[in-house]
Amino acid sequence: MRIYLSRPDITEKEIEAVCAVLRSPSLSLGPQLAEFEQAFAKYIGTKRAVGVNSGTSGLFLCMLALGIGPGDEVITTPFTFIASATSIMMAGARPVFVDIDPVSLNIDPAKIEAAITAKTKAVLPVEVFGNPAGLDKVCEIAQKRNLSVIEDSCEALGSALDGKKVGTFGTMSVFGFYPNKQITTGEGGMILTDDDGLADMCVSLRNQGRGKGSGWLGHDRLGYNFRLSDINCALGIVQLSRIDQIKAKRRQVAKWYQEMLADDDRLIVPTEPNGCDMSWFVFVVRLADGFALEQRNRILQAMKSRNIQVGNYFPPVHLQPFMAERFGYKQGDFPVTEAVSRRTIALPFHNNLTKDETAIVCKTLKEVLDKNQP
Repeated sequence: MRIYLSRPDITEKEIEAVCAVLRSPSLSLGPQLAEFEQAFAKYIGTKRAVGVNSGTSGLFLCMLALGIGPGDEVITTPFTFIASATSIMMAGARPVFVDIDPVSLNIDPAKIEAAITAKTKAVLPVEVFGNPAGLDKVCEIAQKRNLSVIEDSCEALGSALDGKKVGTFGTMSVFGFYPNKQITTGEGGMILTDDDGLADMCVSLRNQGRGKGSGWLGHDRLGYNFRLSDINCALGIVQLSRIDQIKAKRRQVAKWYQEMLADDDRLIVPTEPNGCDMSWFVFVVRLADGFALEQRNRILQAMKSRNIQVGNYFPPVHLQPFMAERFGYKQGDFPVTEAVSRRTIALPFHNNLTKDETAIVCKTLKEVLDKNQP
């Protein structure tokens, strides 16, 4: 039996919705797109939502809509998926990394001020693994320094901090719908904002630069084909309607892991921070301080050899070879990120993981740890 790292949760309702679109004449820029955007904006609590073909595209369009480009800097975290940084680079700007808080694993608000320069135009915080802790403090600093905030909420659909939903903190926010996310559209993303001007610009940019009333062959600006098809949107509409059920399923799996691993002092097991309603994206444990990178990697390989998929979420972005070459980053630049990254193990995590499967994962992990002591 193989236990997978992630699996989408697709029911007959999603299949029926997609088939209905395939039987219709509107496969793109049709009624499903508008319905998905409106439902998503209502769920998050923003004025506007703009569907795009990926979270990466969404982050990139936020940069362009905010006028961020060559010569500008955007502060973000080095402990994230690569797109948080490359979307900044795609716009011609420079990502400026700030190390993370060792508990929340999010960007450390106490270190942001020191990274702000005359070139800084925005802060891009990430709610890592669905955890919104510290986001309010990031926004307070940005507001004080007159900086835009682009929330990378791609991992955090359904999370909230002190009752305020993720996606409503920043000037703009972006969610992603890859199959390992809380909800999926196959591929896709959503931009959220209360600013009509920013939303209208993103609508134009995602659709080849077409403007309002300019027609199919009228183009007001350089744009892109970042459209989200009605096929994807039909899937997303049904998935979003199930978000409370999906959150509950994932919370239950997280609880099983917490209960089964709580007594093992070789592991740091994630918990839900105070004030956070956490929508779990993945379940990532950390090895205790005594473990080295080589031991972690051997543990990953041993788990995989026993048909349990695991991952190393996340390698430091600043040490990715092209990043280090382009910006001169080196080992030791962000010590908290590097120390955490050396010891992370992402365990199998998805809506329909059973308690028995969770128990197998935990039992196997403990057996592997017994053979790989620091």
